[in-house]
Amino acid sequence: MTAISFEYFPPKTPEGRSKLLESTTPALQALDPAFFSVTYGAGGSTRDNTFGVVKALREQGLDVAPHLSFGADDAESMAALLERYRELGVTRLVALRGDIPSGMGGSGQLVYASELVAFVRERTGDHFHIEVAAYPEIHPQAESYQKDLHYLKAKLDAGANSAITQYFYNVEAYFYFLDQCAAIGIDKPIHAGIMPITNFNNLARFSRNCGAEIPRWICKRIEGYGDDQESIRKFGIEVVTQLCQTLVDNGAPGIHFYTMNQVEPTREIYRNLGL
Repeated sequence: MTAISFEYFPPKTPEGRSKLLESTTPALQALDPAFFSVTYGAGGSTRDNTFGVVKALREQGLDVAPHLSFGADDAESMAALLERYRELGVTRLVALRGDIPSGMGGSGQLVYASELVAFVRERTGDHFHIEVAAYPEIHPQAESYQKDLHYLKAKLDAGANSAITQYFYNVEAYFYFLDQCAAIGIDKPIHAGIMPITNFNNLARFSRNCGAEIPRWICKRIEGYGDDQESIRKFGIEVVTQLCQTLVDNGAPGIHFYTMNQVEPTREIYRNLGL
């Protein structure tokens, strides 16, 4: 059985927060996800917003996995945040390297995800189920494919339980990645990250920056629709549904939807899969 989970980012406005908690979440919770995750800005720039959303979701009785990275925090600040999450009843985390906040120069610290995982285990034992990031198409800053695999193994060997991938549209890249992971002794679940196609221009720009490839045939098909947004929407649903069906049919352990805080098209794809 393929587990399903959903990701949010912390809304920047009270209106966005109300919509997320009062409308979006009940609609997606009806799909019975394993958990929701909540992102964390560069260097923890949205830390308070992240904590507030996590707290509100926990008050609704939901299983929530906050994203976590050191950024500008010191060890004691991070330990205090972990304790706050533990007091909320949070039992999952997504541990990331993160980035030093812009403008901090050399005053920030870059703590690798494997170090953060080890820190969480040292301070909290086995309390948290820890997810880490994986990159089937290689992290944009990686020196090589093989070194990227070994960085993932280091995170899992440090105590992480499973991984969630960067989104992808080449399903072969994901299954090849699983084979390569198995070849170096990785035996923990690697869930597939999926980004529904909504605003294609934004998606294309973001994909160039993060190293996720959008296949040429998808780009050309969308270009052919011109300004026909409804056709683009339907095509996006069709393509991502087929991608997810292939994942389910071939035994992917989980699908993690990057929802962009929207109910649709995630719900439509979910229903198409008959889950």
